Amino acid sequence: MMACGQVYYPYSQWLKARYGQKVYKIPVNLAGTCPNRDGTLGTGGCIFCGACGGSAESLSGIMPVREQIEKNKAYMGSRYHAGRFIPFLQNFTNTYMDLASFKSIVGTCAEGDDVVGVAISTRPDCVTDAQLAFLEEFQGQRGLDVCVELGLQTANYKTLARLGRQHGLGDYVDAARRIKDHGLQLCTHTILDLPWDDLVDVAETAAIVSGAGSDFVKCHSLYIERGTRLADSYEKGEIRLLDAEAYIERAILFLSHLAPDVAVQRIIGRAPASDTVVANWHTSWWKIRDTLIQRMMEQDICQGKDYLAKRALLGTAMA
Repeated sequence: MMACGQVYYPYSQWLKARYGQKVYKIPVNLAGTCPNRDGTLGTGGCIFCGACGGSAESLSGIMPVREQIEKNKAYMGSRYHAGRFIPFLQNFTNTYMDLASFKSIVGTCAEGDDVVGVAISTRPDCVTDAQLAFLEEFQGQRGLDVCVELGLQTANYKTLARLGRQHGLGDYVDAARRIKDHGLQLCTHTILDLPWDDLVDVAETAAIVSGAGSDFVKCHSLYIERGTRLADSYEKGEIRLLDAEAYIERAILFLSHLAPDVAVQRIIGRAPASDTVVANWHTSWWKIRDTLIQRMMEQDICQGKDYLAKRALLGTAMA
């Protein structure tokens, strides 16, 4: 939970409470694909998805998984003074493969006494019961935490269609329920400043994430990677991005409607300037974060304020 004086619950605090020391997530790039790219559901991916299928800061997917992990441990352990790690299958859809391959890759990620967990990023419609059963057994046998990260982005099904997601809100709700039923951790990814969403959609997304039992959340702005369908539409003037003030307003609203026990892994994303047309309004992510925190303090708003107020109101009405 949030410490005294905090306006939201940071993931770093959750990690320290859970493991008693500095823990760092390290990216792993499988250079895989996605059913929204290979023709199963569509081609070209979501309108915002670039060639890397996720983080542009990962090592090459051609590099073996074990080598990626060791290189990132050495670099990030030294830079961030971390002694424990969570390998994170980050790019593309990391459950979109046969079960034997999936088991092998997850097993490789878990090697080493300094690994405390494994995180797996995927789509809500690409999580099988067989994979979840394996992860539940794996988690128990290895004594590690396993987190499945789902890209929801928004609760607005019309916006999901505009983004070319090829899945709906129901897919997220179903996958989240099954993940939690198997005793696994859940992280949900959201984009808070989608131009087709309004403030009601932002609050509703926070409510859905909270109701689904998500342990963590990652919040992003809508940045534009080069070579994407979104970049093409932006350059043609077909899409206008919201400004930084709008993002801060929406992030505050989202946090206020988010359950206070959901740890925030990221309050705004980031991407290399070389790979983007526009990313966070050409402003450092930490400046936006600091402004957001200052505004929340000035407005006396903290994570869960509206969430708890609504619960209290309903509790009083039903007493």
